[in-house]
Amino acid sequence: MAYDEGLAHRLGESLGDLPDLSTKKMFGSLVFLWRGNMLVGVLGSDLIARVGPEAQADALAQPGARVFDFTGRPMNGWVVVGGEAISEDEALEDWIARCREFVEALPPK
Repeated sequence: MAYDEGLAHRLGESLGDLPDLSTKKMFGSLVFLWRGNMLVGVLGSDLIARVGPEAQADALAQPGARVFDFTGRPMNGWVVVGGEAISEDEALEDWIARCREFVEALPPK
């Protein structure tokens, strides 16, 4: 499955000011790493969001969010947000902020 290049561009624009930001293609998706830790990604037209285990229940209660089970096993601390739920820049920025809050507390790799 190819990833949505438009969403990838929007993420790159929003995250461009972060130091130590990199991207990596993985399993047909594109992920953004901050200080070596996965932060967000694009899978098809959906956003992969790393919100952390403690914020996962709240994240799943948001419109368009669902469990991330790419491998057939749910990944704790991760959600997938449908593309329609992040079509507005404000909604995308809210998700990025959730992810940054969690990943900022992780030690660099």
